[in-house]
Amino acid sequence: MTRIRRGYIARRRRTKMRLFASSFRGAHSRLTRTITQQKIRALISAHRDRDKKKRDFRRLWITRINAVIRERGVSLSYSRLINDLYKSQLLLNRKILAQIAILNRNCLYMISNEILDPLE
Repeated sequence: MTRIRRGYIARRRRTKMRLFASSFRGAHSRLTRTITQQKIRALISAHRDRDKKKRDFRRLWITRINAVIRERGVSLSYSRLINDLYKSQLLLNRKILAQIAILNRNCLYMISNEILDPLE
């Protein structure tokens, strides 16, 4: 019986997996089966945390806006500010409001005064 020379496709696939897991520790970067499991787990975590990052940033922006608004001493809260923004049809998203709050607080105070005066 003649000798069958194996192809290199499986080896190439495993090498690619090893390159993906090269930064993992211990058996997670050495053993093929463990590498496969860890790769699946890493990709699941990455997918989940991409969505989580969006939530975390939104929470951060809300916290920043609320801190600056309450710092002023007026009985204005974040929820009232957002409600007044919607009533006055001023379309500013939370990211932009948070940047204004950090970089130029007086501008945010002016915006809040402008939307409060016409409503009263």
